[in-house]
Amino acid sequence: MEYNGSSTEKAIPAGELDRRHVGQSVSFQPNDFTVVFGTIAGIARTEALVYLSLNGVAGGTHLKDEYDLPIDKNVYLQLDPLGSAEKGLSEAAGFVKDKLDEITRNIREREHDKSE
Repeated sequence: MEYNGSSTEKAIPAGELDRRHVGQSVSFQPNDFTVVFGTIAGIARTEALVYLSLNGVAGGTHLKDEYDLPIDKNVYLQLDPLGSAEKGLSEAAGFVKDKLDEITRNIREREHDKSE
């Protein structure tokens, strides 16, 4: 199995996780057979490994709530919905402004052509 996240997730190396990520949803594949989805409860790090403590994972027969991952192992964080919405709205506003400027230019050109 090869887990590569979803379109609503952003891949980052486990070594980049820090206190800002505590409380965020995360998914990753710790081995060839398992994909983990949970909420980061805590993060510890050494030079080679990142230790994740998760909420919402333990309780199954083989599920655990602590994982050690190499620092270069990709984990997948949920995209910030507010940040994504803000970017989308900003892009839409820019598009609307460009269209309005184009319409205004066309009107002025027509009026200029009529006056000649």
